[in-house]
Order: sequence, then structure tokens, then C-alpha cells
Amino acid sequence: MKIFYAVQATGNGHISRAVQLLPYLQRYGKVDVFLSGANAQLQNELPVRYRSKGLSLFYNTNGGLQYNRIASQLNPLRLWKEVRDLAVENYDVVINDFESITAMACLYKKVPSVNLGHQAAFQSDLAPRPAKQDFLGEWLLKNYARASQYIGLHFKKYDNFIFEPVIKKDILQASPRNMGHITVYLSAYSDQSLIPLFQQLSAFKFEVFSRQVSRPEEHKNVKLLPVNQRLFNESMINSFGVITGAGFETPAEVLHLGKKLMVIPIQGQYEQFCNAAALETVGIPVLNKIDNTFSSQFLKWIGTEQRTELQYSNNIPEILGYLMDNYPSKGVSLELLYPDLMLG
Repeated sequence: MKIFYAVQATGNGHISRAVQLLPYLQRYGKVDVFLSGANAQLQNELPVRYRSKGLSLFYNTNGGLQYNRIASQLNPLRLWKEVRDLAVENYDVVINDFESITAMACLYKKVPSVNLGHQAAFQSDLAPRPAKQDFLGEWLLKNYARASQYIGLHFKKYDNFIFEPVIKKDILQASPRNMGHITVYLSAYSDQSLIPLFQQLSAFKFEVFSRQVSRPEEHKNVKLLPVNQRLFNESMINSFGVITGAGFETPAEVLHLGKKLMVIPIQGQYEQFCNAAALETVGIPVLNKIDNTFSSQFLKWIGTEQRTELQYSNNIPEILGYLMDNYPSKGVSLELLYPDLMLG
């Protein structure tokens, strides 16, 4: 079986999930990866056969999106050429993790595909939304990467085609400890805006993962670290708590580890406000932005004893079994690929 796997590289979460799925997908056949986007910080060892600049998200230094830089990527002629030339018709299975060029190529060539990922969960109206919904945001979530089939991932199983998160093996097998520091990953904020803020809270230690540094830097009680999967996992596993954006993969891992969590959605990213709404239902505090009230909000969060823990497991065989059994071409039996899971 030949499998085409389109991975959105506008954020680290898509690549991280692809790395976990790949060994299981390779049990089904040969996998070729299409990597689209330009601003993920993680290194990867995916078998990338096709690359595209795609449409990447870029952030300013104050928690929002750089709309001018995002718009500058639009090139209709390049886009049409990539859609026309992308050889999706040569594959038995096309899997798409919220990637628009692949979606358009499949539509143009009438090739079936499955959208597998977090954004696919928003095809269901049962997935949580903020009180104030955004028409454009809703439209993009449902139409940016149209497919023949959808398999969503979310914090809970809100619908029959939605599964719980794919958690990295290192996190599933971790033994969490509390070394007293706060792990921070806020990709839409600059170091210059975060360091003074955290230095005001001098009684606490912060490990801040930064896109701006290539080696660790000490700034009193604030330690800057480069974005690195191993370092970030270690920091998170050994932290007292985590402050991050309202993405999907990192909050899910924090919930699994049973750590305290505070999220700050990236301004202009409707999906993050949807995630924040879901996290609020399980007691996670959400800050809409960082301002002069942050210190008091932080101390209130630190002083709250309640912790939310959602235990996840390795559900990749279940997800891919569902995908293949329901794929709009031909299925592959789960029993043939995972006989060890069928015993007993």
C-alpha cells in the first residue's frame, strides 16, 4: 500500500504527532510525507518526499498574528501549480493533517482523502466553542482542508469520529516529578516582553522556551532555553506547572501528566479560543492576554490546589484501524496488522 501523508508545518504539534503516527502507518505500507509550511521549530526525521512553503502563520511579539506577513505568502500561480502537480492520484491512501494544498489537489483530481487531526474535530458542532463564535474562524476550520472523511482528535470524545489525543511515547512512559520550576512556551511573545514580567515574580523559577535563543541563557530567576523536543519534555515532566498557548498537543500532555496548567490563546487564532473553551470546562484557567494583571493572576493560579488530570493512552492503533476500516476506497483489517492486540 502506498500512503501519502500531508503534514502542516505551521506549528510544532502537527510534526510531533506525525512522528508518533509514522511507525504505525509504515505497518500498512510505504509512507511519503508532504511537508507544508515554514515556521515549525522542531527538527524531524520524517520521510519527506514533497515540500511546499504552504501558508504559514507568523506571530508578532505581543501575543498575536502578523497578518501582513501571512498575506504576503499568497501566490495564486504557485498555488495552482502545486495543486496541479501534487501526485495524490498515485497513492492508495491520502491522509491530511489540515493541509490545504493536498485538500485542493484531491478535490481537483477527485481523489478520496481523510483529514486526521485536531482541526478535523471541529466538523462536529459538539466540539466546544467560545461564547462568541467567529464566522470566518468557523468557516476556515471546516473548509480549509476539506476531505472525504474526518477523524478528529480532542481533549475528550465529543463525537463518534473524535478520539482522544495522540500523546508522545516519552510522555506516556514518563514518571512526573516536581522540581519546582514553571515551564513556559508562549511562541507569540518575545523574550523581551516575558523576562521582565517573570522577574517580578522573583520567588519562582521559570524555564522559558524561546525561538530567539540557540543556547541556554540565565536572567536571574528566568532561564531561556532553545525550542528542543527533548529539553521541553524534560522541563515539562519535572515542572510544578506549565504556562502555554491554547494549542492542543502541549495542553493535552500537561493534562496527562497531572501538572498545573494555565493557557493564553494567541490573539486572532479562533481555534485556540475554541481549545480554551474546552479547557475551561475541566477547570483550566484561561488568560485572554498578558497585561499588568498577570502577577495577581499567576499568584491566584499558584495558590489554587485543584489540578485536572485526564489520563490518556496509546490510541494510535485504534485510530488507524478506524481510518482504514472506513476509508472510502478499500480497508485493511486491524487483525492483520496488530495480531498482538487481538490475543486474549
